[in-house]
Amino acid sequence: MSCGISKAGFLEEEAPRLENWLNQNMNGQMSYMQNHFDKRLDPTKLVEGSKSVISLLLNYYPEEQQKDLNAPKISKYAYGQDYHHIIKGKLRQLQEFITENIGEVDGRAFVDSAPVLDKAWAAKSGLGWIGKNSNLITQKVGSFYFIAELIIDLDLNYDTPVTDHCGTCTACIDACPTQAIVDPYVVDGSKCISYFTIELKDEIPNDFKGQFDNWMFGCDVCQDVCPWNRFSKPHNEPLFNPKPELLSMSKKDWQEITQEVFSKVFQKSAVKRTKFSGLQRNIRFLKK
Repeated sequence: MSCGISKAGFLEEEAPRLENWLNQNMNGQMSYMQNHFDKRLDPTKLVEGSKSVISLLLNYYPEEQQKDLNAPKISKYAYGQDYHHIIKGKLRQLQEFITENIGEVDGRAFVDSAPVLDKAWAAKSGLGWIGKNSNLITQKVGSFYFIAELIIDLDLNYDTPVTDHCGTCTACIDACPTQAIVDPYVVDGSKCISYFTIELKDEIPNDFKGQFDNWMFGCDVCQDVCPWNRFSKPHNEPLFNPKPELLSMSKKDWQEITQEVFSKVFQKSAVKRTKFSGLQRNIRFLKK
């Protein structure tokens, strides 16, 4: 786990970018992205009296991946148990550690489920830079990790941002199956395979037929091709390990998946978010 700290305050550079992104409807049906605009840009409006944003990274890169290369694919972050619960527990431990060592400190923990611009805060805290695929990238371990925050009412020593090391590389832009990276550093969420397979509740538009590169839940293409991910190392969190069945299921197994198998393989998993019917829809879309 890596940790970086920033002074809580208004994210001046991100404000026009977020406004522009929303105005161009790049959030698709993710209407929640339009909510709490002010809080999204200023944690002091989200957590009263907050002074510091502690950003944390937790690696999820798996040791093993799906065995059948022709089987529909699942994003690596969803191999194990739902990260929200696991990381919330770790953040509670950190909060208790701070209280024990410093005294009563007020604050709130956030894991990707509140109006917090995770990547912006992690970059501001010197944990990495935001790459052309809009993911946070580090020189040491690439980009396969979760980001979480503890926003507290305590002044701390603050870290400084690192420089961008994407250079002239356009690997992620060139590889995106649906051309969702419309400009360097700008991803049109409404064209992203992760959006279609997880967030979209309607049928997937036929225009994208044959462009999904066999992804049935999420997509890792822009991370898999990133040169910095050569340095990814397997995580050491047992709860992120997949059930063996998940890795061994064949293309045929996925196409014939039942509710019973779905419930067993994805018990406590983030994949439950799409529900059995949603995963079936995604698998059908790949078949056509």
